Amino acid sequence: MNIRKFKWILAFAGVVVVVLLLRGFAFTSCLIPSTGMENSIFQGERILVNKWSYGLRVPFMSLFSYHRWCESPVRRQDIVVFNNPAGIRQPVIDCREIYISRCLGVPGDTLLVDSLFSVISPEAQFNPDKKRLYSYPASKENLITSLMHTLSITNDGLMGSNDSTHVRSFSRYEYYLLEQAMNAKESFVQPLSNKEDAEPNPLIVPGKGKFIRVYPWNITLLRNTLVMHEGKLAEIKNDTLYVDGKPTKHCYFTKDYYWMGSNNTINFSDSRLFGFVPQDHVIGKASVIWFSKEKDTGLFDGYRWNRFFRTVK
Repeated sequence: MNIRKFKWILAFAGVVVVVLLLRGFAFTSCLIPSTGMENSIFQGERILVNKWSYGLRVPFMSLFSYHRWCESPVRRQDIVVFNNPAGIRQPVIDCREIYISRCLGVPGDTLLVDSLFSVISPEAQFNPDKKRLYSYPASKENLITSLMHTLSITNDGLMGSNDSTHVRSFSRYEYYLLEQAMNAKESFVQPLSNKEDAEPNPLIVPGKGKFIRVYPWNITLLRNTLVMHEGKLAEIKNDTLYVDGKPTKHCYFTKDYYWMGSNNTINFSDSRLFGFVPQDHVIGKASVIWFSKEKDTGLFDGYRWNRFFRTVK
């Protein structure tokens, strides 16, 4: 009897070890907490992250520091899972909060950005699911919500409202579906203007061993990158960047960095919030959706069965 119990305990321990090894060295599971990556990944879905996509980052960074086995670079348009670059209160990188975004820029790329650092280069238009803000009369709210239900358009909730106007976010394709469904000569759903007074600026994504020119519009971004990820003493005085006590017009970087963006441009949990993402913060590539369920549904209702085990794109 004792031998049988020992065998069961040994078998259970073996399963636990295998699961821990797979989680630590092959795949990990992540819950999508927000609508930032819709319609590629929906809020509430669970995905598998392939830790070998860019080379395995050795676990337990507090013990072994940063190292990757079989390292390879992140590619443009990859949906990437990474640790929060701005979470400097937690000194150990792999213990920080986890984010997911699409890679819009790799080391050496030049992106056009507006005053909010939203990418407006042609590469940013690659994804047809990218969302924008649209307004319509408040009196049409019931019609809009009814059409959204009929057309299976995700309800992200109102992004803004007053007595006369409501604002929602739609992808271009969702807006097209609404236009067709209303079948009206003059649509009452109108895109909000995204025009900026200033001309777009060229943003160069830093690469290892490269220099980046300092301008008034990127000086704060570069200063923050130097302080948080390069271990430099950097500060801004009278519109001039000082690094290790010396004024400079060019910044030198010792790491490769990436610029990450959300599908839904209304969601600011991307590089517009936390800046460049260093290579050592990258966990892996979003691989497969293994669970998908609608919000606010019953125990056996609302599962998106057609999304189970779908490849993330």
